[in-house]
Amino acid sequence: MALPPVLSQNLRLPVVGSPLFIISNPDLVIAQCKAGIVGAFPALNARPEPVLEEWLVRITTELDAYNQANPNQPAAPFAVNQIVHGSNQRLQHDLEMCVKYKVPIVITSLGAKEFVNEAIHSYGGIVLHDIINNRFAKKAIEKGADGLIAVAAGAGGHAGTQSPFALIQEIREWFDGPVLLSGSIANGAAVLAAQAMGADLAYIGSAFIATDEANADAAYKQAIVDYNADDIIYSSLFTGVHGNYLKPSIIAAGLDPDNLPESDPTKMDFGSGGDTDSKAWKDIWGCGQGIGAVHKTGPAAEYIARLKSEYAAARDRLMAS
Repeated sequence: MALPPVLSQNLRLPVVGSPLFIISNPDLVIAQCKAGIVGAFPALNARPEPVLEEWLVRITTELDAYNQANPNQPAAPFAVNQIVHGSNQRLQHDLEMCVKYKVPIVITSLGAKEFVNEAIHSYGGIVLHDIINNRFAKKAIEKGADGLIAVAAGAGGHAGTQSPFALIQEIREWFDGPVLLSGSIANGAAVLAAQAMGADLAYIGSAFIATDEANADAAYKQAIVDYNADDIIYSSLFTGVHGNYLKPSIIAAGLDPDNLPESDPTKMDFGSGGDTDSKAWKDIWGCGQGIGAVHKTGPAAEYIARLKSEYAAARDRLMAS
């Protein structure tokens, strides 16, 4: 099945920049889109609620102006992430803003809701739903999602535990629509590998924490450069859902990363933007296992240019073998 135009036109690299809680902002999204990949941000990053409309106005206005000035190389589309978990008290408001500004791609997380998909489809947008196993993948498509984001072992944030090979294989047994792969992808060769195993696009997040545009403090950005997969712990303590976090930030918070208790999943807080969810991601630094491929901080465009070069080189190596 061919990709929908929004995922195939104007992309200069088959990559979506994943929405990073607290970290993704208009500066990063616009830089990603101008460099030729999909830029994305969580709706909950725009706080308080009226800020979301301000962000959408800025992003759409700046990308429209860029496209008028660069008709031969327009920007890639952008995406907004909606947390569909029951605790998200802003969902209806944020969904209405996506409809008002005709956000081309909406990424849904922590639940699949038919009314969300129907709202986005009403103006021609598409919905990509992130999943950690084949069972959730089938539920998402049954409820009307257009594509899937396979969040495999090693991904940053709320990651799954399955091998990307296993997860993509199982999904491709029955689904021929858009599939994105997340999990330790941080260089161009890994982007090509994601496609080789059956994904259409790579989903990259942690590497963008180290970019100039990211809303992360300097110590967090440098940690992405300095540490590697050995420095990451998988825990449910901080949000109620298992995720990958940097051990040094856990130690700095006065905790022992090797002896963390489990959390109560019924006490998850993703909705109102209160202290619980903010603190978990501001003070305890989430990231995926691919950070060993990140060697310096710098502009997002510079990192994306490196990805393009590595992707082309990897493709050339395979064709020559």
